[in-house]
Amino acid sequence: MTGGRFAPGDVVVRREILLGEVWFGCPTVCVEDSSDLLALYLPPGAEFAFPRHGVFPAGRHPWETAGHRAWSGHGKLMLHRPGEAHSVDVFWTGPDRAFAGWYFNLQDPFRRTSIGVDTLDHELDLWWGADADRYVWKDVEMFAQRLDEGRYPGMAEAIRAEGDRIAALLDAGERWWDEAWASWKPDPAWPVPRLPARWDTVDC
Repeated sequence: MTGGRFAPGDVVVRREILLGEVWFGCPTVCVEDSSDLLALYLPPGAEFAFPRHGVFPAGRHPWETAGHRAWSGHGKLMLHRPGEAHSVDVFWTGPDRAFAGWYFNLQDPFRRTSIGVDTLDHELDLWWGADADRYVWKDVEMFAQRLDEGRYPGMAEAIRAEGDRIAALLDAGERWWDEAWASWKPDPAWPVPRLPARWDTVDC
């Protein structure tokens, strides 16, 4: 079963699916859900959750291993276009919540479920800081390690190709997202979202 459109303020459960199993989950807030954009906000205090069943071939989620239990800072906004294997994430920093930069997060194209969306982070990313002249690649060595761990069987070339595609677009001066999102602010009336019961076992 797949879900329909979400309304602004709805809780959207973002799950990562590794080798067919739920591996990680967090509650986000819908900002916009249209035919060409799904914008989700991960606010500070939103809890991370990790299933307690099963043993994953690639081990536990790295945030679980590191003891990360909730998002901190100013939160982040995640901009997704249907069918694309990345999101454009927006970050802010400092006491004045200044725009920090754009983060190009490689991941499975999102799939709608009855409670939210499913994806899988691909580890390899690009970052373009607000004051930088150019983007930089992130987690290249970690991506290679994840491949050795068997996390992305048969996916390595496609993941690298998506990163190269994003880099080429940026080099060409392309902007496929609305840069006005840099000044976006969350609705102060939104509560910190919570995961629903059976978030990791619900049949979606």
